[in-house]
Amino acid sequence: MYIPVKDDPIDKRLAEFINNYPERQKLKIMFMRENEGVYQFGTKRVWIRVDKDKINIRVGGGYLSIDEFLDQYTPAELEKLERKDPLKKFSEKIAVQKTIIGKEVRETSPLRGATSPTRDSPGRQSPTHKRAI
Repeated sequence: MYIPVKDDPIDKRLAEFINNYPERQKLKIMFMRENEGVYQFGTKRVWIRVDKDKINIRVGGGYLSIDEFLDQYTPAELEKLERKDPLKKFSEKIAVQKTIIGKEVRETSPLRGATSPTRDSPGRQSPTHKRAI
């Protein structure tokens, strides 16, 4: 739930929009108020105004409706946050290491005398097999 600043009409309208938004799962990045009309949205600082009860957000030289803004900028901000999340990076690194270790076990098994379908094809001798001359 978003609680607005009392004497800020823009913040009140933004709170009303957020608190009544039907697709709450789409609101994964929240607006953090800095000053009247100035908010932080993920890593992006945005300027918001209300025109005829519609929330518009300054983008480049013009404005987008809040719905257009959320559709366009939420995926990029989520990606930025995922890249900065050290726990996510750590868990991904562990998963990669486990995958690599798993491959190494399969690849090194022929050296122990066992055959592997990925390294030995039918008719080919294992590297540990010595040929009689």
